[in-house]
Amino acid sequence: MEELKYRLDQFEGPLDLLLTLVEKNKINIDDIPISLLCAQYMEYIAAAEAMDVELSSEFIVMASELMLIKSKMLLPRNEETDEDPRAALAAAMLEYQRTKEASVSLTRMFGVYGTRMVKDTDEIKVDNSYVADHDVELLTRAMVRMLTEVRVTDEEAIRRFEPLIKHKPISVASVANTLINTLKDGTPVTLNRYFASAKRSKPVAIAMFMAMLELLKSGCVLLEETAYAEDGVISADDSAAIRLNPEADLESITKILKESANS
Repeated sequence: MEELKYRLDQFEGPLDLLLTLVEKNKINIDDIPISLLCAQYMEYIAAAEAMDVELSSEFIVMASELMLIKSKMLLPRNEETDEDPRAALAAAMLEYQRTKEASVSLTRMFGVYGTRMVKDTDEIKVDNSYVADHDVELLTRAMVRMLTEVRVTDEEAIRRFEPLIKHKPISVASVANTLINTLKDGTPVTLNRYFASAKRSKPVAIAMFMAMLELLKSGCVLLEETAYAEDGVISADDSAAIRLNPEADLESITKILKESANS
């Protein structure tokens, strides 16, 4: 047997010594060879007595328990009905082993969190400023009223936007082409007359306005003002007229119209 050189004062108690012996000999705690464990434990006790080490009573009690277990193991017994004499010792050693492993984890956690400060929990006071009770019937009626208003709003939105979605889109290029054909005879068209043909249709009026801006930008037509208001603001009346630019040729105008239609 390998010589044991542990000092008894290294162990916190008899279970610590037994667990060290188990780990050193690589013993399965659930199947302890009690004779080997008892012999090595008694060797520790004898070595301690030889060095005049004052032994705790716990070590003496454990020695007597090991001797008792060893003697019971020597007696005949029914393995199916009789309890294993080592069971209590094995359970105590397993519990002590788990305690030692937990102490290592707790020591590591204490090193990380031990110096930290924790803020006390703030007391949240109950707000009693609004304590009116609500009748369930009143809440139900309010909920129904809210849902009804939302439904009416949705229906109104559908009623207003559906005609816009279904309305046939007005092509700016087609409106511009119509204006060019009107101006080909050389007669200017006043703004009043031009926008009057929209017949209060917002989509048509917008398309006509964009067509006029596009033709003015490209230089195909000219916007002339013959009279001004007293404040100098140009008013869209008979004094403002659109006429064909004499320097613009029809080929360039047609090209511009096609590009507008494709854009």
